[in-house]
Amino acid sequence: MSDITPKAGLKIDTALHDFVMDEVLAPIGLDADKFWIDFAALLQRFVPRGRALLQRREELQKQIDDWHIARAGKSVNSDEYQSFLCDIGYLVEEPAPFAITTQNVDPEIATMAGPQLVVPSLNDRFVLNAANARWGSLYDALYGTDALDAPPAKPGGYDAVRGAAVIAAAKAFLDEAVPLETGTWADLGSAENGIAIADPDQYVGKSDKGRLFRHNGLHIEVIFDGEHPIGCDDPSGIADVVLESALTTIVDMEDSVAAVDAEDKLLAYRNWLGLMRGDLAASFDKGGKTVTRALNADRVYHDADDGKVTVPGRSLLFVRNVGHLMTNPAITLADGSQIPEGIMDAVMTSAIGCHDLKQLGTLKNSRAGSIYIVKPKMHGPEECGLTNDLFDAVEDMLGLDRHTVKVGVMDEERRTSANLAACIHAVKDRIVFINTGFLDRTGDEIHTSMRAGAMIRKDDIKNSDWIAAYEARNVGIGLACGLSGKAQIGKGMWAAPDMMADMMEQKIGHPKTGANTAWVPSPTAATLHAIHYHRLDVFARQQEVASETVAGLDKLLTIPLADGHNWSEEEITQELDNNAQGILGYVVRWIDQGIGCSKVPDIHDVGLMEDRATLRISSQHMANWLLHGVCSDEQVDAALLRMAVKVDAQNTGDPLYKPMANDPEASLAFQAARDLVFKGVEQPSGYTEPLLHAYRLRLKASV
Repeated sequence: MSDITPKAGLKIDTALHDFVMDEVLAPIGLDADKFWIDFAALLQRFVPRGRALLQRREELQKQIDDWHIARAGKSVNSDEYQSFLCDIGYLVEEPAPFAITTQNVDPEIATMAGPQLVVPSLNDRFVLNAANARWGSLYDALYGTDALDAPPAKPGGYDAVRGAAVIAAAKAFLDEAVPLETGTWADLGSAENGIAIADPDQYVGKSDKGRLFRHNGLHIEVIFDGEHPIGCDDPSGIADVVLESALTTIVDMEDSVAAVDAEDKLLAYRNWLGLMRGDLAASFDKGGKTVTRALNADRVYHDADDGKVTVPGRSLLFVRNVGHLMTNPAITLADGSQIPEGIMDAVMTSAIGCHDLKQLGTLKNSRAGSIYIVKPKMHGPEECGLTNDLFDAVEDMLGLDRHTVKVGVMDEERRTSANLAACIHAVKDRIVFINTGFLDRTGDEIHTSMRAGAMIRKDDIKNSDWIAAYEARNVGIGLACGLSGKAQIGKGMWAAPDMMADMMEQKIGHPKTGANTAWVPSPTAATLHAIHYHRLDVFARQQEVASETVAGLDKLLTIPLADGHNWSEEEITQELDNNAQGILGYVVRWIDQGIGCSKVPDIHDVGLMEDRATLRISSQHMANWLLHGVCSDEQVDAALLRMAVKVDAQNTGDPLYKPMANDPEASLAFQAARDLVFKGVEQPSGYTEPLLHAYRLRLKASV
């Protein structure tokens, strides 16, 4: 940590202070002294309010705990339970029917349907990859994954047999999305004299080698290049089919990063600034050569009248701030207390977003003149109201028009999903996004009902009544509140980046629900998932869903209790091992290397994209079983030690990895994992951040 610079009663890390002064404020013409004075005043206004709402969370949790304890051994009566939740203010009255009024929203959010990426803000290479994933090669995506029903590529160069299967599959897709007037794309001859498509309105324009089409709002470019290694052997000279893929990307400062101090936050903010100015670049070694990656330019075509058509070359970017809970030592108040990290994020990311609004860089993010912030982990409409008022204050501080800063509400906490319409109403003039985050939502489900009894096994929770109700209600309520055509309704992550065949079979279920976006784990997955939005017209589907009745709260509030089920010792050991392996595999990278999201092998050695949400589930589930005597302390410790051996073995190829099993007491990562379980009941809302941050700061202080 560098020296701290006093300013307007605040103590600010020097490097962060200088970055804000020189690189953020000066170019947008804001007076630095006034900025810090206004920031201090904003903190005076919102810190007490935020603390009060966090205290309200704890009060509600204690009332729910006491209610369950008083009824120990009795089944939960739905009517009685909901009446109790209303009495304590956990459930609030539904607002009268309304429609959101959000304006100045980019089409990628409002009127287009397609994949969405989430990328850790601390990794510039990953951020650039994600931003550039607006366009992806279908040939590459099919050839390099298991999505194609064909044998895997043979090692040692190009596999012509597989290549032929890829080309056939891509042309079959073109027959679906852009059918020809006669014949098929496989039969197409030379395209020199043009291509006769069945619907001429699908034609957008051409470039030197490409022909651009549109279907279901998404672009498809067919590349003709007879000199290309692929195109030279193709009867019509087709060298590739390029799909518009990740329409939007969330640059994440929350669950997928390990950001615990000013050094980490500065890196996140600097990368966000590079994106907003369009000058972010990363150089790295690849195959013995230095490669520099930068943001892609927009794509230019000429239409049938030789007019210029410009299509965005990059994903439209959101930034995900942190929630209301955590504080950060980067800035402290006069009394030495840390400021809420979420308030710092709101001010800093919005100020940086002004560079895009003022067009100070080389590229443009929002053509509609908006700044897009996703706000996670809000519990109920009061906390959404806090965010709305905070964004009002930030706009005033930065001299922005009201509702320039848009908000995405993560529907991932139980009190939010149970009061979703009221939450949307609290931000109805600026909301552009809701989605279901079923992983965090499961963690909160377990913690909220921790005292109700032992939960069913973790994998069985995925099939619980409440999850189906949660997913359906989210879309139904979003549509009833007028989000269609104005905002995104999203679905959660496909976590297995190497299992694209399964993704292609299953993930079309997300657009079928009426969701116009869903998370994918990689640019390649985005290209493949884009096919689903060609096969299904999401906005037509939304009209169908909007006519359906939104289910009530009965199933949503059904607690996934085991109801006295007795598992065998073998089943208990399997469950503990599965949870322990997942916890250790993620935490060891978080604490020791500062990696907040990566492909972590599960207990079966299948690589899964893990972030804090999965950690929250596993740690809360083990804490629940401990609390209710399903397992003992000794069994949990034994599982952690067994799985430490396995995780060590899974990471033998990582030169930066620090083994845990030989001396678990000396491993901060192992001790953090253990605390997440044994102190799980007392963690606020079951969140993992307080313990993770504390252990990561200890490790950083020791090196």
